[in-house]
Amino acid sequence: MITRGFTGRRQPSEVADRIPPGQYLTEDFPVLSAGPTPRVRLDDWSFTLKVGPRKVATFSWEEMNDLPQSRMTRDIHCVTRWSKLDTAWQGVLVDDIVAAANISAPTGFTLAHSYDGYSTNVPTDDLVGGKAMIALLYAGEPITPDHGGPARLLVPHLYLWKSAKWLNGLQFTERDEAGFWELRGYHMRGDPWAEQRFRDDL
Repeated sequence: MITRGFTGRRQPSEVADRIPPGQYLTEDFPVLSAGPTPRVRLDDWSFTLKVGPRKVATFSWEEMNDLPQSRMTRDIHCVTRWSKLDTAWQGVLVDDIVAAANISAPTGFTLAHSYDGYSTNVPTDDLVGGKAMIALLYAGEPITPDHGGPARLLVPHLYLWKSAKWLNGLQFTERDEAGFWELRGYHMRGDPWAEQRFRDDL
């Protein structure tokens, strides 16, 4: 899927400082998934917040949309080496989800869970403090299923595999538990600026 020897393409000078090492700029929004695309009806969609195995809150689609809405315009970076600049999202900050559940982030690690069985681990510090959201809109429109709709996690400062598509829950965990790609050799954190693609990358 990834070739370590790939060095990328020459970047326009005006945006070169926004493109992490080994990445190339794209105007498209490539679609990459680990398996088939789930089609989740809004009436059936729900989001569950857990602390370990204990469920602490569940939100329907309407309840999620009733929470405070925030906007983010961020550059995003895929581990397959493309970067897309100034992507515009709207949704609910993870901070506001946690606040709505009347808890504070209780552990240092989090697992994001998806409708297709996918999971990915994210340090809790990378989700709070306005850094991440449950995205409900992209470019002002509902997120298409191919791009993770109805709702996806958005953690724009990490490689995009951490921004789990078809999100249906976050689970706070006591230890850093590997998710789908992490179990298959990807990095446990995934910082694009440090080129943390694989398990043995620093």
